[in-house]
Amino acid sequence: MKIRTRIALVSTLATTAIFAGVVVLVMVFSSSNRESEFFRTLYDEAVTKANLFFSGTVDAATMHEIYLNNRETIDEVEVAIYDGSGTLIYHDDHEIDLVKETPEMLREIRAGGLLEFYEGPYQVVGLVYDHAGESYIVTAAAYDGYGLSKLAALRTFLLSVFIMALLLLYIAGNWIAGKALSPVKGIVDQVEDITGSRLGRRLPAGNPADELGELSAAFNGMLDRLERSFEAQSRFLSNISHELRTPLSALRAELEIAMLKERTPEEYREYIGRASEDAATIESLSAGLLDLARAGSDSSRISMKEVRIDEALLDARAVVIRANPGYEADIIFGPDEDDERTVTVRGNSYLLYTAFANLIGNNCKYSPDHTSTVTLSHYGDRLQIRFSDTGTGIPSGDLDRIFEPFYRGADSAAVKGHGIGLTLAKTIIELHGGTIEVSSQQGEGTVFIVSIPHI
Repeated sequence: MKIRTRIALVSTLATTAIFAGVVVLVMVFSSSNRESEFFRTLYDEAVTKANLFFSGTVDAATMHEIYLNNRETIDEVEVAIYDGSGTLIYHDDHEIDLVKETPEMLREIRAGGLLEFYEGPYQVVGLVYDHAGESYIVTAAAYDGYGLSKLAALRTFLLSVFIMALLLLYIAGNWIAGKALSPVKGIVDQVEDITGSRLGRRLPAGNPADELGELSAAFNGMLDRLERSFEAQSRFLSNISHELRTPLSALRAELEIAMLKERTPEEYREYIGRASEDAATIESLSAGLLDLARAGSDSSRISMKEVRIDEALLDARAVVIRANPGYEADIIFGPDEDDERTVTVRGNSYLLYTAFANLIGNNCKYSPDHTSTVTLSHYGDRLQIRFSDTGTGIPSGDLDRIFEPFYRGADSAAVKGHGIGLTLAKTIIELHGGTIEVSSQQGEGTVFIVSIPHI
């Protein structure tokens, strides 16, 4: 069942239930009002006939004749009068006798002063009537044919209106649901037009204060994330295929040249050594690309815990020096960094160590003496780590692009690398809520400044 039909049915049922309740209340009120009014009519008729009887204005025979004549055309009230001893002294018609007054009934009327009840389909009023110092009991009974017929007509009318209203309510509910959901139909049509090759399309924002506006905003946010993910994957695949082509081609060429003819063991060892270097290059590049992909993933999927920055820096320094025996790195801790709280951040220890290793290695790689100086300090709620070298510096034209994936400056040709390290470091630092800035002067060296919030 479509939402439009379900909304129409639910709204119709809800409105119908309310309308049915109103109809029932009207019928109950009308029935109660008719009953009360007819009891008052019976009371007035009983008092009027008692006045006529005791005043002697109209004799009993005339009153009886009037009753019989009226009974042929209307539901005339039948009145009976009893004296204090319970003896019947007047009755409109003994033969019909709508109410069979019993001694118990007369005693009950006398005790209560007024009694209203039903005798079959007839309504009956019994009352005490005082005249000339004597108390009499008067009963009046009749069938409210006119009132009941009007009540039946009202019931029929309300039932007809209820049935017609039920149909109209469903039609109106269906129309209202259609109008309310028409923007959703537009959203569905536009969503169906969004494909993997057209992820740049977005839904119209609409009114941000209503639910459909919130839905469109949420969906557009999801499309933004998907588009970034698709672009990252596409860029990753393009970059890895491009970057792996060169070392793979070199490796293949070395092996093919080695197989062209018989060679001496020394020549084979030379070709195998060069092939091994190409394989190591491929391994290093693959590891860097995988680290870059991991760092660029959703931060909510990365395990975070408390990490001591001083320990991560020492580990990174040890790994860089072990992999490159000619490198040196000095780590300088500020005077207040013995406080564990100021050197602890919430993050991923492997990723932070990877970022620091890349920054230290980059310093050493571009310094004539292959050294890096790392200074750790804190300012307020943030840690600051400075990675300095004494190299030739970075040309001003390259400063804005050094964090781009696979970008290498004009003066980097003599230094081995893939252009991944700085991109990876920046991505990792930003994942931890930090920033990384670079300051460089030609001939004076380069400084990378990392700022990360501590706990």
